[in-house]
Amino acid sequence: MIMQLFMQQLINGIALGSIYALVALGYTMVYGTIKLINFAHGDIYMVGAFFGYYLVSVLQMNVYLAMIVAMFFCAILGVVIERIAYKPLRNSTRVAALITAIGVSYLLQNSMIYFVGPEVKAFPSTVTNQIYRVFGLVINSKQILVFITTVIFMVLLQIIVKYTKMGKAMRAVAVDAEAAQLMGINVDRVISFTFALGSGLAGIAGVLVGVYYNSIIPTMGITYGLKAFVAAVVGGIGSIPGAMVGGYLIGLLETIVTFLGWSTYRDAAVYGLLIVILLVLPSGLFVKNVREKV
Repeated sequence: MIMQLFMQQLINGIALGSIYALVALGYTMVYGTIKLINFAHGDIYMVGAFFGYYLVSVLQMNVYLAMIVAMFFCAILGVVIERIAYKPLRNSTRVAALITAIGVSYLLQNSMIYFVGPEVKAFPSTVTNQIYRVFGLVINSKQILVFITTVIFMVLLQIIVKYTKMGKAMRAVAVDAEAAQLMGINVDRVISFTFALGSGLAGIAGVLVGVYYNSIIPTMGITYGLKAFVAAVVGGIGSIPGAMVGGYLIGLLETIVTFLGWSTYRDAAVYGLLIVILLVLPSGLFVKNVREKV
């Protein structure tokens, strides 16, 4: 019986980890390309959740179509933020860019509070939540939706990065932006594409959270954003497979801690894991052996 409950928590952890992984991909892609920790990324995910809420509740849009529209909306938002807030500071210190990212985060959060209020909003339950029993384990259709959607977009992202012309340009800019520019690569366009791709995935994750938990709040970007950042660091920030593995590790860790009856300390467990990883493997689980330029 205990083993069955434990396996049930693992299923719940995979669903939660899928959301963390999608958000973590945005962190790791931006950092891998321009070495910027975009702390506003969690709030882009929050905007995606509320935009999806508006599409579904007000415009009566199908939730799957709303997911795609929210993805494009957040992709555009990410590019606009990059062009207005980050591009002018590209040659400044990393601290200046980091402070700007924190400022953009609070701007998005407080703007959403101004327009919709600070209260929790009930996300319309438009997805029929069917229950499946497999070997005594309960799996619902929302968990399947979250997992399959995450896997599909992660595979598409890997294909884009590894096998497309833009993906090769992204990898070139990540290694040496100046050399890439000398080779004829439009660095500004590559960086904007990276922001669009990461922000789009965050938008999808926002809608998935609304569907899965049936509730959203303007401050949700802080919690999920920080944990997704931890997932990116644990997996190895700059590594796409690392972000995926880190997301699932964080999701599984939270559910296991809850299963053991320590739900009050699940956040502490996540940040404790971050400390351990930084002490043992400072570069994360998927370590890249690269030489630091001096």
